Amino acid sequence: MPSVAIALGSNLGDRRAHLEWAIERLRGSLSNLRISDIFETEPVDVPDVQPPYLNAVVVGESADSPEVLLATLRRLENDRGRTRRSFRAARTLDLDLILYGDAVIETPDLEVPHPRFRSRRFVVEPLASLAPDWRDPISGRTMEELLGDLQ
Repeated sequence: MPSVAIALGSNLGDRRAHLEWAIERLRGSLSNLRISDIFETEPVDVPDVQPPYLNAVVVGESADSPEVLLATLRRLENDRGRTRRSFRAARTLDLDLILYGDAVIETPDLEVPHPRFRSRRFVVEPLASLAPDWRDPISGRTMEELLGDLQ
């Protein structure tokens, strides 16, 4: 089974409860689940004033295809009350498929690796804490090297 990395974020409502709820649900889709620390960050590249985020990353193994896993993530977001009023709007729960093994996928509905993860310290730092030697299939750099690029 391929290893997968999923970024979690929340900046509306009970942020910690939203993340903990999602992590518990992801245990049903991912084996050998490992969870980063949960930490607070300021919003990045948002169109309006928003409250701070709580963020985390989980790493595990999945028997699901990337498309099925993405559908699971979207269902979990919806179940937790996420609405998509506008691009990068504040949200109760945001779940992004960052990496799926060493796959490179570009379809209208799914892009893996996540196209902006390399520039987001709130994704790279917790991912490097869980899997420092995991290589980005696009750049060939490890998560630890990508984190060094951001420091």
